[in-house]
Amino acid sequence: MVPTRLHNTHPALRRCWHPVARSNEVTDAPVRTVLLGEPLVLFRSGETVSCFVDRCPHRRAPLSIGTCDGGTLQCAYHGWRFANDGRCVEIPALGPDAAVPSRARLTPVAQVAERSGMVFVAPDPPIAPLGHIAESEDPAYAVGELPPIRARASIGLLADNFLDMAHFPFVHAGTFGADEAAEVERYEVTREPWSFVARREHPFANREDPGVAEGLRPLVQSRRLTYRLDAPFHLQLRIDFVETGGTNVIGFFLQPETDETCRIYSTLWRNDLGGDPDAMAAAIKFELEVLEEDLRIQGAYDQLVLPLDTSAEIHTRSDRSTLELRRLLADLVAEAAR
Repeated sequence: MVPTRLHNTHPALRRCWHPVARSNEVTDAPVRTVLLGEPLVLFRSGETVSCFVDRCPHRRAPLSIGTCDGGTLQCAYHGWRFANDGRCVEIPALGPDAAVPSRARLTPVAQVAERSGMVFVAPDPPIAPLGHIAESEDPAYAVGELPPIRARASIGLLADNFLDMAHFPFVHAGTFGADEAAEVERYEVTREPWSFVARREHPFANREDPGVAEGLRPLVQSRRLTYRLDAPFHLQLRIDFVETGGTNVIGFFLQPETDETCRIYSTLWRNDLGGDPDAMAAAIKFELEVLEEDLRIQGAYDQLVLPLDTSAEIHTRSDRSTLELRRLLADLVAEAAR
């Protein structure tokens, strides 16, 4: 049976990788986050990031209001201490030589990883591998991190929006949209088991190019777009600027918190700014304006679900990438149900 729709806390998403924090947000102090409706606690011990359900096994107090010391996490309620593997190593009320109950362990997630300046976790053993952005490891690319944004939105619809190529002149008329980009020519989509790539070249209004104001180049220029999605919602867009040269890579990472909320992380990797911090600051400001345009649409949806039954909506040839998103996620849900 074909899965009909995907919501933010669908059980199948437990078997996937999800972003839960930027790496620089996780220190030796406990950090609370919410994933798939479940509170989690993160903390760093040396180079290791640990992640557990945010609940002490003693009286279920949230561990995220506790403290860390010497690589152990201490509950604020009764002082129980836990090592970074989840073992309870001390119960103060029992004295220094008391035996610790074997059940006194934290509930871990299946896997934790750091990549592209982000912390990712998989609550249960993942079906698909964690995505990879090669430019994030290339020193030729400057890094710009947008502030995380919490939104009332569907992560499926946000992914659909990121991959959609027909909305530019309408949603983004105030940033990069151009009337010349209204028609979407046929483009290529290449599917792998748990990922796909879509490629297209199109005209756009390059308002970031100083050569436009100087009369060196026209406002409407060309750029090559290469989208990649790694299941479920690890997205990247590589933009190669034809007239001005250089590359802009946008990482778009979606954390499903509750049925109605998600956290959005976006990072830029650019090799065309000459190391100018002011230019990167301007690029971040511009991308925030683009994201705000998208969220104006996404926040207006009354049903925060992504239809997976491809007969539930009308699709055209301009929707090849977003149609493939539905097919891939339907395959993922079906695989998780086996």
